[in-house]
Amino acid sequence: MQQQFFLARQPILDRNQSLCAFELLFRSGGKQAEAGVVDDTHATAQVMLNAFGDMGIANVLGAHKGFINLDAEFLHSDMVELLPRKQIVIELLETVVIDEEVIARCRDLKAMGFSLALDDVLRLGDDIKPLLGVVDVIKLDLTQIAPAELPALVKEFKKHPVKLLAEKVEDREQAGACMEMGFDLFQGYYFARPETLSGKRADPSKMVLLRILTLMLSGAESDKIVNAFKKHPTLSYNLLRMVNSAGNNLAVKISSLSHGLMVLGRRALQRWVQLLLYASGKEGTTVNPLMQLAATRAKLMELVARQIRERDIDYADRAFMVGMLSLLDTLMDEPLKEIVARMSLQEEIEAALLEHGGDLGDLLVLCGELESGDAAAVQKRLHSRPGLNADALNGAQLEALGWANSIAM
Repeated sequence: MQQQFFLARQPILDRNQSLCAFELLFRSGGKQAEAGVVDDTHATAQVMLNAFGDMGIANVLGAHKGFINLDAEFLHSDMVELLPRKQIVIELLETVVIDEEVIARCRDLKAMGFSLALDDVLRLGDDIKPLLGVVDVIKLDLTQIAPAELPALVKEFKKHPVKLLAEKVEDREQAGACMEMGFDLFQGYYFARPETLSGKRADPSKMVLLRILTLMLSGAESDKIVNAFKKHPTLSYNLLRMVNSAGNNLAVKISSLSHGLMVLGRRALQRWVQLLLYASGKEGTTVNPLMQLAATRAKLMELVARQIRERDIDYADRAFMVGMLSLLDTLMDEPLKEIVARMSLQEEIEAALLEHGGDLGDLLVLCGELESGDAAAVQKRLHSRPGLNADALNGAQLEALGWANSIAM
């Protein structure tokens, strides 16, 4: 019997707060997860390799790099060499004792084309100095380093050819301080948790899109919706670009909003408007981590809803909407209750969003548990859903990841 697993991804951002990588967190879905017991190294390695084989690296990471934690035993095993070396960053856990054997292995992996990172670094000790010419990224754990000592430590590491990653950034103050100190990469709940991902007011284009979405939800005539877009040509262009992306698999390219309404139908176009809410206002081609999270969550909820009620298309549509709208408070930087009050939403959707109530609310909670890598909570929730199992959930998560990556390209 193949071992069950669950996957979580935590975004890693650059200095522009654009998504550049994910840390991949693999969790067993068996009894070990419920009991909180760490898997045997080889079992964990097998799960990881099965994951890459079954999932496909493109679905999991898209065009981004992936950081994977390795202990000493896995580091020295042949299995690590099967990982895609151009896209994987090998992250040495803090439990790895850096001796001559480890240093030699790291040099060999570097020569093979792998990138390397040191996890949870707290000081510049003699033990890690031999690796400073080998590793690419140093991850500094902000929760374990006194704030007064951090600037001097950063200054010391800056003398070496490595990128510094601020790990476990918890709030805006920390993020700003790390930016000023010269950190290159950032990871933590401030950037990745929906409640605190953004501290900026939504720009005018997002307000316009929210009004357009409200028009669509209230059943306004198509010409009113098209005219609302015509007043904002940039939004129209961005919507058409997104709809024509790889994520839609259309045989015909959409040439206008009127054409889109005709070809896609109102429901599908409404989804793309929801996605555009998260994508708008982002200059260039860099990927917005909030859009990735919203798109993945919405698609996952839709796919799981289809597993639960195969013939109920409306239920799947409502699940998609709940997943997408669940991050609007982060996007708009105001309470979700106030945003929902301005929209014409069904009671079931409102209850799921505001209270995590009903079946859709339960699916929303399940998505949150998957995103945080809480395998024990996911397993417990699956036990209460006879129509859904770990294999089906993993398959849905893979498809959702792939879809979100494709529309972000």
